Amino acid sequence: MSIADSRKPRGRPPTGIGKAIGLRLYPELDASLEAWIADQPDPKPSRPEAIRYALTDWLTGQGYVRHREDPEGAN
Repeated sequence: MSIADSRKPRGRPPTGIGKAIGLRLYPELDASLEAWIADQPDPKPSRPEAIRYALTDWLTGQGYVRHREDPEGAN
C-alpha cells in the first residue's frame, strides 16, 4: 500500500444532496448578510444557510418556488 492510498480524503465528506457552487460577495453585500445573520435569534444560521434562505425567499417572491407550509403562518 502506498502512502497516497493510506491518506484520508480532505474536506467535508459529501452529503450526496445539492450542488456545490463557488460564490464571491461584494463587500457591501457581505456586510449586509453578516448584519442579517447577527439579527437572527440563536441558534444563528450559518452563512450558507443564510444565503439559501435569502435565495429561496427571493425565488418564492418571483414565483419560481412555491410557498412552503409554514406552521407559524409567516408565509
